[in-house]
Amino acid sequence: MLVITRREGEEVVIGDPRNPIGVVRIASIKGDRVRVAFDFPRQIEVHRREVANQILDQGPQVIGTIKNGVATGP
Repeated sequence: MLVITRREGEEVVIGDPRNPIGVVRIASIKGDRVRVAFDFPRQIEVHRREVANQILDQGPQVIGTIKNGVATGP
């Protein structure tokens, strides 16, 4: 695990600096609360740990079906 120190407004570039996968920025720091901004392409999923654990616990989900060439779902 990499641990670094950043101040408010500073960024961490993920991947090749010429063509990064994404950027993480410290948006604000107020007391013991830190707001972190993630700038990644939409196809890359970013989850809080507790949400990621829920996804893992639930297993694969069916969110829709295709019948006669027409997609249906919630």
